[in-house]
Amino acid sequence: MIDDHGYSEPRACRLIGVDRSGFQYRREADGDAAIRARLRELANERRRFGYRRLAILLRREGLRITLKKVYRLYREERLVVRRRGGRKRALGTRAPATMPQGANQRWSLDFVSDALNDGRRFRVLNIVDDFTRECLAAAVDSSLSGARVVRELNEVIARRGRPCMIVSDNGTELVSPAILGFCEETAIEWHYIAPGKPVQNAFVESFNGRLRDECLNEHAFSSLAEARRIIEAWRIDYNTVRPHTSLGGLAPSMFASRSHEDQNPGGPNL
Repeated sequence: MIDDHGYSEPRACRLIGVDRSGFQYRREADGDAAIRARLRELANERRRFGYRRLAILLRREGLRITLKKVYRLYREERLVVRRRGGRKRALGTRAPATMPQGANQRWSLDFVSDALNDGRRFRVLNIVDDFTRECLAAAVDSSLSGARVVRELNEVIARRGRPCMIVSDNGTELVSPAILGFCEETAIEWHYIAPGKPVQNAFVESFNGRLRDECLNEHAFSSLAEARRIIEAWRIDYNTVRPHTSLGGLAPSMFASRSHEDQNPGGPNL
């Protein structure tokens, strides 16, 4: 109407019922394009991460961005993690677990099972430090006997030192003569949780859930060698990079280093 009939802008807007501010509006360029692109990259790399962990990773890269803004961009980019099928939850009261006060005070261990592409089953023995949340070992094999568990524990002890206590369920491998001999030889206290009470071994159970959700369910393994390589790479990433919400967003190894500095503020005595 302005171009063809020579009407003024106010008159043209009035005749067709358009608000002048709407007519004059010009969309500005998206100043968040770079953040959106990086957010999509991180979400594709870590498909089971929600916006809170992605926000921590963005901040580690030097971006000054609020959690609220990350959430808005996360929703607009449709990066929401879909929940997998739920599981049954135990009813009733639960006594809170006593927290260890330092590294190597208490380790917990448990097994996770999965299958290769050809259907052959394999197991993963996970050993977790309950204070630092570090995964100390993730041994992958088709069979993990009591003797193999002892061997893995001795390897971790050789590089890290002995724990005061180890917590596990009472599975066949963990009540074997090999485990009993290990306890007598090392004088490490071994605590068995009550049957059917995995919540009493909550730290390694939580780790098992993250391993399954972020690694096992995300990969198809053609061989044991490939499973060992991928799971070990994920374990290292879990310890050194992945934000842990219960540790204030720190990775377990970062938390372990900070905890050691807090306990030794003056440094080593020379």
